[in-house]
Amino acid sequence: MYDLHDLYQEVIMDHNRRPRNFRKPDGANRQAEGFNPLCGDQITLYLAVEDDMIADVGFQAVGCAISKASASIMTESVKGLSVEDAEKVFEEFHSMITQEDFDADVLGDAELLQGVSRYPARIKCAALSWHALNSALDDTEEKTVSTE
Repeated sequence: MYDLHDLYQEVIMDHNRRPRNFRKPDGANRQAEGFNPLCGDQITLYLAVEDDMIADVGFQAVGCAISKASASIMTESVKGLSVEDAEKVFEEFHSMITQEDFDADVLGDAELLQGVSRYPARIKCAALSWHALNSALDDTEEKTVSTE
């Protein structure tokens, strides 16, 4: 029988094979680098923020399927949101991945990544792009995050 585990696997593989927003967008004015030394995942996240809204978002990455899929899902989740709303999405994702109470309505499709929390060794893979987002939302100089 087709269950949530199968759906989780299918979504991860689709976003890994065909990542959305896998590019540096024109007009990007914020960025953050991310690195997971445990498995070698690397990401550069780009945001084009205009009038406190995420007009465009993209990423370039090398890493495992979960890391790339999570970045792809994350970019779709925050594109078009205000910086404040994107921060809320990050907070809910962090709550979900650490198995705390979270608001699924805020997460949208990113809720499909909840299955990662069953695999402790993969949580950092999934969280890397989200931590890069959190850094990029802070309007200061370029940042680097690590999931050590």
